[in-house]
Amino acid sequence: MSLVELIAQADERALAASGLACLDRCVPLLGGDDEVLRPLWTSLADGAEGETWGECLEQARAKLPALFEEPGEEAGEGPGEDRAVRLARQMLATAPAVPAGTPVREWADACSVASLRIHRLLEVMVPAGGVDDDVDARREGRTEGMSPLVAAELRRQITVLELLAGNGNGTGPAVGGLRQVLAVSTEGRRVLRAVVSRRARGRS
Repeated sequence: MSLVELIAQADERALAASGLACLDRCVPLLGGDDEVLRPLWTSLADGAEGETWGECLEQARAKLPALFEEPGEEAGEGPGEDRAVRLARQMLATAPAVPAGTPVREWADACSVASLRIHRLLEVMVPAGGVDDDVDARREGRTEGMSPLVAAELRRQITVLELLAGNGNGTGPAVGGLRQVLAVSTEGRRVLRAVVSRRARGRS
């Protein structure tokens, strides 16, 4: 199945974990450490409802104050890496206070798109429309000629949703499935952190 199809079939908790995994991999762009989103992962593993998730979400936002320094700025403006940072900020800013219903489905889908666009932007400077068109095609299953960084992120997103499919018990993904998802996300975060570091060294 394509990524779009997997997202369409995912339940609420799988969607929350999928969106969180996309955000987690992009934490290096927000200046956060590797543990900043750990409470949110714990809340999902504990089967917590919206109150605990919402509290953990506010804690994460408080640790990343730069997120709200430019409230009037729209994601999608500006070139290359600046746009990637804005997309990462938007992923955290738009996370739902309760991981349920239409809001979490829309958020998970938006995080999928944003994370792929971020990886495309960091890999090579291309016109904004080219990034958007390319990512949409990849999510629908047209994967010919993919660049390595985007291909790896697409595989991670698909793997996460496949790990979560059928792992729940009606109240959310099983803890074992979440551990595997977290391992996949951790690997992706290390890759993106290395990319961000290389680009920073190249500018210095």
